[in-house]
Amino acid sequence: MSSSQDYEKAVSDASDEVADFDDHRKGFVGRLQHALHVTPALVPLIVLVFAIALFGILLGSKFFSPFALTLILQQVQIVGVLAAAQTLIILTAGIDLSVGAIAVFCTVIMGQFSFRYGIPAPMSVALGLAVGTGLGAISGWLVSRVKLPPFIVTLGMWQIVLAANYLYSANETLRSQDIAEQAAFLQFLGTKIKFGGATFTFGVVLMVALVIILAYALRSTAWGRHVYAVGDDPEAAELAGVDVHRTLMSVYMLAGFICALAAWVMIGRFSSVSPSASTGVVGNIQAITAVVIGGISLFGGRGSIVGAFFGALIVGVFELGLRMAGADPQWTFMLIGMLIIGAVTVDQWIRKVTS
Repeated sequence: MSSSQDYEKAVSDASDEVADFDDHRKGFVGRLQHALHVTPALVPLIVLVFAIALFGILLGSKFFSPFALTLILQQVQIVGVLAAAQTLIILTAGIDLSVGAIAVFCTVIMGQFSFRYGIPAPMSVALGLAVGTGLGAISGWLVSRVKLPPFIVTLGMWQIVLAANYLYSANETLRSQDIAEQAAFLQFLGTKIKFGGATFTFGVVLMVALVIILAYALRSTAWGRHVYAVGDDPEAAELAGVDVHRTLMSVYMLAGFICALAAWVMIGRFSSVSPSASTGVVGNIQAITAVVIGGISLFGGRGSIVGAFFGALIVGVFELGLRMAGADPQWTFMLIGMLIIGAVTVDQWIRKVTS
């Protein structure tokens, strides 16, 4: 009885304060660093607002018109969708060099299936989406099961898909008027919607909807938490009960599906189908550029799909603003290169919060 009373007395006298840890973040800089770490999309948002304000001051109403601002969305819709696919891969600490090539190949699949085999356009689009998903599944299996580096797998896939693209299409371009007459559904995402002085397309709507859906999935679902866990530390994630193979397969398959969506957006944007579209070569770099500027860590496990969307918009704002200002196009490449280096530098600085 005495020991029991002593125990109760000790418990009653014990402190009920919650464990507290010293905060090593000192001053404004430390708080800023922590804020940027907690909200990765904040950096690209600040840069985007600054760029819009800068060109708005320099160009005035010519740049701030509803037409000009919505034109930016139309110009980045393909890169924005490809950046969404690239974001998923980079969040798992990988990289995909084949997103642009898969998109172009899927445009050829959709077009040739409709014209060569007489398949209805909606079915051709569905088959193109299936092909994109299948190509993503191959890359995912090689990465997760065979344990090949994502860089090597997707570099090889890029070359294979580009070659298959030209071989299958026989370098044939499907003209806009022919598609409009025989398979108009292929151009559906190019349909324009006017709202006041602004002009949107269904491709832009698809891009924004895709970003919102993926942002919710990554932030609020178990699958999203698994994606971040695998990118941060796959061995620790596996010990915690995460099926790393299934997660990687789902990410690569979803990325392939999104690349096929980008293919449909491309047909709507350009109204034609060409196996030699520049997206097959430069689309990969454009997507990676948007992701890096958008604050996605190339080391995986940190970043936001919304940041990648902001990154694509930043590139679009600089391209349109400098073009309206009559500047040499090379200034665009120079500024974007500086933004890439700056974004990686900021990412390294932000990562010190966890060190």
